[in-house]
Amino acid sequence: MSDEPQTETLPPRTPAPTPSEAPPQPALPVWLTRLLIVGLVLAALNLRPAITSLGALLEEVREGLHMSGGVAGVLTSVPPLCFAVFGITAPRLARRFGPGAIVFAGMAAITAGLVIRPFTGGTAAFLAASALALMGIAVSNVLMPVIVKRYFPDRVGTMTGLYSMALALGTSLAAAATVPVTDALGGNWRTGLAVWAVLGALAVAAWLPLVRDRGRGATETPAGGAGGAGGATGATDATGADGTGGQGAPARRITRSRTAWALGCFFGIQATGAYITMGWMPQIFRDAGVSAGTAGVLLAVTMVMGVPLAFVIPRLATRMKNQGPIVVALGLCGLSGYAGLHFAPAAGAWAWALLLGVSNCAFPLALTMIGMRSRTSGGVVRLSAFAQSVGYLISIPGPILIGALYEHTGGWETPLTLMAGLMVPQMIVGVIAGRDRTIEDET
Repeated sequence: MSDEPQTETLPPRTPAPTPSEAPPQPALPVWLTRLLIVGLVLAALNLRPAITSLGALLEEVREGLHMSGGVAGVLTSVPPLCFAVFGITAPRLARRFGPGAIVFAGMAAITAGLVIRPFTGGTAAFLAASALALMGIAVSNVLMPVIVKRYFPDRVGTMTGLYSMALALGTSLAAAATVPVTDALGGNWRTGLAVWAVLGALAVAAWLPLVRDRGRGATETPAGGAGGAGGATGATDATGADGTGGQGAPARRITRSRTAWALGCFFGIQATGAYITMGWMPQIFRDAGVSAGTAGVLLAVTMVMGVPLAFVIPRLATRMKNQGPIVVALGLCGLSGYAGLHFAPAAGAWAWALLLGVSNCAFPLALTMIGMRSRTSGGVVRLSAFAQSVGYLISIPGPILIGALYEHTGGWETPLTLMAGLMVPQMIVGVIAGRDRTIEDET
């Protein structure tokens, strides 16, 4: 028998898993995955008809409500203002109730606003009902990238492309179909505006089963690195449902991130160009001698370009560590389109419409980069709200300034020069936003 003291052999101690080593969550049921995809598409289809359907019937609305030209001008600037003001509330609401419940509420608000506003008796009530619909659009705008990041972390590009394509389709559909649908329903502008509530009701039905799905708020998926396109599914989120960082630390201030500011500015400048294009491009063509019908078709061509490209560009972006080359390519298309409108608006009208349609695809690229510039879905919530709120605030003066310059100068040379000049800072901040880093690296 040995004289050495006997020691008890203990099993090796297993360290607690770190957030990146947390056990994966079970895969989503097939039915829930399919419902989420349907819900994303239906939600995206509802994010613009409230705006573009009104634009198609604005003259009839003005006459029906005895609305002054100044009030009509304010009405066209209400969407970006609502997006900025109400979009910033989305993270707090999502933390408290869950993003599924907030998107459901957003779809309900859109539907209610579209039902109420055509049958209001005055301008003030019409503006209030429009604001209700735009409130729903604002919070849903912010949470779409969050839903993608949470439930499809390994398919950010594909799913972002899918809902961006649906958003572009809804925009084009409402712009092109509102007048024919109104005529087919008897020519009453009130009915023509209200009919889009049917699309909202379908989205409400799709999101209803997702209202109570709040169990994933505490265990969300990191982006798997700076690229953010992949990552281990189901790892613990560094930002809990209460908005605090891991282990009780307060959430880091996103305003300290250079990337967040660059994304906000990129989003704002591209939104400025998009609103200017939607609001003024037909007038540019008509002043150049193009017929009103053809000018409308040219605008539809510009918007329809976003349908296929909104699916392709996000998928391409997620395969690249740096999205700067895409930013520059889209910016050069915008420069070429505006230069063409300046020097030969009628002769090359179709080419300029196509080029500006490509340039406007900076929007799905911005949404994709929002999903890639944070490691966690909690970070994406904050980044999406920050970038879109800052961006929409930046975009408010653009269409008003272009209109003022057009009225003051009596032509399009100065406005088009300004529109082309905006492409330069858009490319600069877009290249900064497209670098291979995350907001967590900078805060």
